[in-house]
Amino acid sequence: MRWRTAAALALILTASAATPQIHQPPAGAPFGPQEEQRLDTALRRLAPQRPGTVDAYVIAIALDSDPVFGREARAAGDVLQRRYDAAGRTIILAGSGGDADRPSPSGSPASLVRAMARIAELMDESEDVLVLYSTSHGTPLGLTWREGDRDMASITPKQMREWLDRHGIRNRLLILSACFSGIFVPGLQTSNSVIITAAARDRTSFGCFADNDWTFFGDAMINHALRKPQSLGAAYAEATALVSEWERRFEVTPSQPQIFLGAASAHWLAPLERRMPRSATEPIGRPAVESAEALSGP
Repeated sequence: MRWRTAAALALILTASAATPQIHQPPAGAPFGPQEEQRLDTALRRLAPQRPGTVDAYVIAIALDSDPVFGREARAAGDVLQRRYDAAGRTIILAGSGGDADRPSPSGSPASLVRAMARIAELMDESEDVLVLYSTSHGTPLGLTWREGDRDMASITPKQMREWLDRHGIRNRLLILSACFSGIFVPGLQTSNSVIITAAARDRTSFGCFADNDWTFFGDAMINHALRKPQSLGAAYAEATALVSEWERRFEVTPSQPQIFLGAASAHWLAPLERRMPRSATEPIGRPAVESAEALSGP
């Protein structure tokens, strides 16, 4: 029945709307010596840029320890690496994703800043681009970092802008999947930036139940649209149409994903899109919308 479906979906998918008190991101090592070694190893493996080629450096980060975000970040790293010719220039910061082992460093404000700093050392700031995919819960203040019940912090638009500017990362494709992530659009706009968010600044997004393989936005944007040989604008249009269709099915308030295209972004985006693979890959994992239907019940 309608009210039971909507109520169940609200409990399952919008947990990030009610978030405890948050603190400033830590400045030091992510979680200890083992985690530090894992991060150092991943950063050392990043390849230098190729002079005369617009190279993409990809960071796919899960900022929350709920397994759905780890699974999504790992898959996003694979999709973005293939699409943007970033083999050897991709780092996944995603903890375990619910798996027994932890092959990747965990995502945190500290590990994100470290990754930005290393990429800044390797890239040509006038030529190359950072592609950042972040998936997590969110609040009206920004992106939420949470490691179990132990640590919590928020990344605000101001902090993100300061980190990018401090490291001289001018060319940026930022894809932020979280509730209220539209708050980042005004604060991060530059002529060299492209910003895509899962929701408007005053809206929640959906699909963040821990057992899911994907959030709604991640499934639509990464697992479907960006797997195809189409422009970023066309991919965004496909993804937003899918998200809208799924939201109408459950009669929830639309999340209203956002996009900003900087006036000078074509100088790095066009070369990357000319090199993207000419064939599509198949979606993986359990579709987010099917997971929601199965869990909400009749």
